[in-house]
Amino acid sequence: MENLSKSVTDSTGTLDILCDINLAFLSRQTTAIVGASGSGKSTLLSIIAGLDTPTRGTVRLAGEDIFKLDEDARAALRARKMGFVFQSFQLMGNLTALENVMLPLELRSQSNGVRPRQAATEMLKRVGLGERLNHYPKVLSGGEQQRVALARAFVVQPAVLLADEPTGSLDFATGERVMALMLALNQELGTALVLVTHDPNIAARCQRRITMDAGRIVGVQG
Repeated sequence: MENLSKSVTDSTGTLDILCDINLAFLSRQTTAIVGASGSGKSTLLSIIAGLDTPTRGTVRLAGEDIFKLDEDARAALRARKMGFVFQSFQLMGNLTALENVMLPLELRSQSNGVRPRQAATEMLKRVGLGERLNHYPKVLSGGEQQRVALARAFVVQPAVLLADEPTGSLDFATGERVMALMLALNQELGTALVLVTHDPNIAARCQRRITMDAGRIVGVQG
């Protein structure tokens, strides 16, 4: 991200949501973005993903300027290069655990020789859900649902994984297990992990911590 800014204008004037953000994320690097509510964390994550657009500045993914692409091309790039984990899991309730994890592979325009069912089965086994392949989200615990979400995110072997409060809906012990699993998969697959969190314990487990306030980076540790 180079000189990234985001502003919105209404009848009361202009509000700067992000101001001159310059950041880079590396393979296998884990970064926590922290700050008070309204500091711009989630907006930054949305712009990294190409789901929101900046007022000015550049975002490059694997050398490609994502905002020089049209929406369809950005969506295709996300499908190839990005994974997402959300606080609310965002699983498809009418699909089994296996079908949820298969979905991003099936949506790809090119399979590159990957067999979705086999790849999804193997990833669910790696997150400890090999016996829950055919269970629907409603019969899975919160921790199990988040592990399905992790499997879905990592099955595409993303260059970047974006996580928004990934343990926010879980109790402490379950959140710790999910975080440990996320970090292990991050290292194994060489993904750049970028997560937004209010939890100082989660942030402390990342290699780098970015602190935001009023749309600006006010601190970098690591």
